[in-house]
Amino acid sequence: MSSTQTIPDQDALRRVGRQVRERLENDAGVYKIDTPMAELYAVGDFLSLAECERLCLMVDDTARPSSLHEIGYDSGFRTSYSGDLDPHDSFVKGIGRRIDDLLGLPSEIGEAIQGQRYLPGQQFKPHNDWFYTSENYWKDERQRGGQRSWTTMAFLNDVEEGGETHFTHIGIKIEPKPGVLLIWNNALPDGTPNEDTMHAGTPVVKGAKYIITKWYRTRKWK
Repeated sequence: MSSTQTIPDQDALRRVGRQVRERLENDAGVYKIDTPMAELYAVGDFLSLAECERLCLMVDDTARPSSLHEIGYDSGFRTSYSGDLDPHDSFVKGIGRRIDDLLGLPSEIGEAIQGQRYLPGQQFKPHNDWFYTSENYWKDERQRGGQRSWTTMAFLNDVEEGGETHFTHIGIKIEPKPGVLLIWNNALPDGTPNEDTMHAGTPVVKGAKYIITKWYRTRKWK
């Protein structure tokens, strides 16, 4: 049996990966982070300071203890507070469209923008954003839009100490800077999951950390 038959959504991940890669690498405003281990990009000043401040307030309004599929908040694996921003809010829709346009992807395959807040001591231990298809939750996620292809994450504020995004396999830490958008492909060019996209939100030591995240699937997100 071929790999395209055994790995769900492999063909779609390969196609979407190529489409976004070509778009980003032809955009002079996008910086490609130098690593052979993952397709990782950054855009400086994607959001204005005023937009960041407004989004921070919206995150505060929606934040609830985070969970991760069957793993609850009490496990200590993900101790941030998070919540989906109102997808019908015109400001939120505008931010979402700008991210869609940057990647060249249709809005219907994008998940709702999620806001996250980390206070001192809170963290998100090393994890991948793609779904493990052997786990029970995959049956639901497959119906909801399939595998995650690309991740976009914007920093909303300066953090006094800590709170870096640590790509643990690649060995780089990215310090939060308000307005910066990180983008990465969760798959390899052949459409198989990229283990080297493992990353962590390191514990905040002083201050607070605010981010928004928008994930893209391979099919329409429900």
